[in-house]
Amino acid sequence: MSDGPGDALASRTGLPTGFRYLLEQFPRDRWTSKLDETAAFWLQMHGSFRGHQAHMDGLVGQWRANGDLTALHRQLIPALQSFLQHLDGHHRIESGQYFPMMRTIEPKIGAGIDLLDRDHDAIHEALETLFKGGLAFHQAVMGAAPDAGDKAARLSDLIEAGARPLLRHLDDEEDIVIPLIQLRGLHG
Repeated sequence: MSDGPGDALASRTGLPTGFRYLLEQFPRDRWTSKLDETAAFWLQMHGSFRGHQAHMDGLVGQWRANGDLTALHRQLIPALQSFLQHLDGHHRIESGQYFPMMRTIEPKIGAGIDLLDRDHDAIHEALETLFKGGLAFHQAVMGAAPDAGDKAARLSDLIEAGARPLLRHLDDEEDIVIPLIQLRGLHG
């Protein structure tokens, strides 16, 4: 199934209306207490991705302000590596285990799960690009290449460009998954 109008992660501004029916039954303002343990953990994981993104954005901002390539390399490369591994592993578990279970529990939300899986594919492409950008920057710094600053700028641009779609996906996924877990459980 291809993306419909407004469904593509790169241009989406919110979860399409047809996938919001569970959220209407269990809106975000009710997510403050008595969450299912899995739902609470899901939100915690997503909070950590938002924190990773904000941390990398901060490092990029510091570098753009002070131009210290050594400090950027020392701090950003380990942060980027952790972020890439964490997010890739999380998506593999979601797409491989949780999403199939959710399709069985709530068949009506299957198209919403398809949307989230397409998001994962788009994000994975961005992760591959980030990895390559991080590697190029690392190699340039370690080899004292004259274009290390250009590689840092490219990586910084990739990090900044990837933030909006990632944050959009996290919000939209939560709007499907948290109400589904709360209202239907994970045991069909």
